[in-house]
Order: sequence, then C-alpha cells, then structure tokens
Amino acid sequence: MISQREILMALVDSDSLQPSDAIILLEGDGLNRYQHAVSLYQEGYAPLIVFSGGIENYAYGSYPFSKIKHLILECGVAEENLLFENKSLQTKQQGDEIIKFCIKNNWSRIILVASNYHQYRAYLTFLKSMQEQNLQILIYNSPVALPWFSYNDWGTRIECLKGEFDRIEEYMSKGDLLNYNDAIKYQEWKEQSYRK
Repeated sequence: MISQREILMALVDSDSLQPSDAIILLEGDGLNRYQHAVSLYQEGYAPLIVFSGGIENYAYGSYPFSKIKHLILECGVAEENLLFENKSLQTKQQGDEIIKFCIKNNWSRIILVASNYHQYRAYLTFLKSMQEQNLQILIYNSPVALPWFSYNDWGTRIECLKGEFDRIEEYMSKGDLLNYNDAIKYQEWKEQSYRK
C-alpha cells in the first residue's frame, strides 16, 4: 500500500510549473542550485529570482550570496531582478521570510528551487509558513535533478535524503511542517486553481 509520504513525493517530483511572480532559490548544496533557477528565469517562468538564506557554512554546503551573486549575474540575470533574503538561517526561517516577501509584494505564485533531496522538507515547511499567515498562494516545486551518489563535503545526496526524512518526522511533530495529508489536499487545490 502506498503511503502518504510516497504520494507527496510523486506530486512534488512531477509538479506542473506555471508562470509565477518569483523564483525562490534556497541556499544550500554548494553551487549546485543556481543554474536551475537561472534556467527557469531565462525560460520566462518568473521575472525575479530571490536568493534565500544568510548562512555561511561551506562544510555544510551553505555558500553565501556573495559567492553566488556574480555567477547568477554572469548568466544574464539583470541585477534589479535578483533579490536577497538574508535574515534566514534555516529552512523554517526561509519559509517565514519568503512568505513575508509574498505579502509585502502581493505575490500570488512562487516557484521553489531546492536540491532533489531537500525539496520535500522545504515544500512542507513553506506550506506551514503560508498556513500560519492565513495566506493562500500557489507554490510550485522545481527540484534540481542532481546526482544522488556523487560525494560532496556534506555527503552524498542519497545520505542527505535519509537525514531529510528524519528531520521531516522530527519537525512535523513539533508543528514546523505541514502534515502529508494536508499537503496532498493543498496540491489538489493548486492543480484545480491553475486549470481554471
């Protein structure tokens, strides 16, 4: 029998992207995420990229904006179209801060970019942050497809995935993540919304 977690994984991995207000590039996994965000920008999915995260921890894969900004600009992203959310130091804070950006800028659609192993927890976290603000926006998933077994200083992504599911259980029990059932219901609502 298929579990709620497996259902959510399938939905996240095959999310249908729609034109959005901003692409949210989550800090982490070294320099392995920004190219995907740039590709989405160049394909016209959103006019803005928001780099989210203010941590500097190279051993953990948290490369700061100062190391990534010039790479994004060199790819042709206009500087005025690249924003920086620098208050967050972990995923829940990223969710909270980006939802504040959505409220302040009246954004109704965002695309969430994280590495394949981190996307599930990031999505559940952002949904919880949205719920806490009584906001109803469309959050699309666009995980970066990266090698699972190649080694980084912070481990292989398959090892990171195992740790992510442990964190999901821990943080869900603390109330920091939306539960699987509610996330699946949200995904159904989202799908109906863009088909109208």
